[in-house]
Amino acid sequence: MSKTLRSNVSVRVAVVDKREAILRAAVKVFARKGFFNSKVADIAKEAGIADGTVYLYFKSKDEILHSVFDRAMEEFIFEGKREIADIVEPDEKLQKIARLHLEKLSSDRDLAIVFQVELRGSTKFMEEFSGGGFAEYLDIIRQTFADGQQNGFFRKDVKPIVCAKILYGALDEMVTNWILSKKPYPLAPMADEVLKVFFDGTKL
Repeated sequence: MSKTLRSNVSVRVAVVDKREAILRAAVKVFARKGFFNSKVADIAKEAGIADGTVYLYFKSKDEILHSVFDRAMEEFIFEGKREIADIVEPDEKLQKIARLHLEKLSSDRDLAIVFQVELRGSTKFMEEFSGGGFAEYLDIIRQTFADGQQNGFFRKDVKPIVCAKILYGALDEMVTNWILSKKPYPLAPMADEVLKVFFDGTKL
């Protein structure tokens, strides 16, 4: 590898590392202080960089929040598709998706707080985040259910998108309860409890 190429690679790695450091810091700050009470200076301090450096990577605090969400959804979708790729039965696919959802958020409490609380701080944010990665994530659940209907596994008198929203909503509520609870408990096993109820209403 030439000296120039090595230099370019090093620069790209440094940029990615710095950007990731800012996003990680933002998650901590938003979870601790709340999005609207946080300042870019708070994020810079947490990341150990100068305030102006943040603006080399992000135009605003809003863009940082968007990037936190986009990065997390990309990871959710990538991991979800990878984990269900070799699973045949639709109910097993949904079980895997549900458990991964809760495992992912329970592994990072700060990220869970940002997802469950800060992203819902305004109608504007909710409208923006309802598309993109979230829509793709929801569509994975919808398609899995629709496939199960075609194969005679699930009832056909219910709409796949409605079922997808019901399942996501139930998992979402489990995460919110976990965040608010004063008594710590493992979150991932709650996926099994949610699916017991879900499958009772949808399986043939």
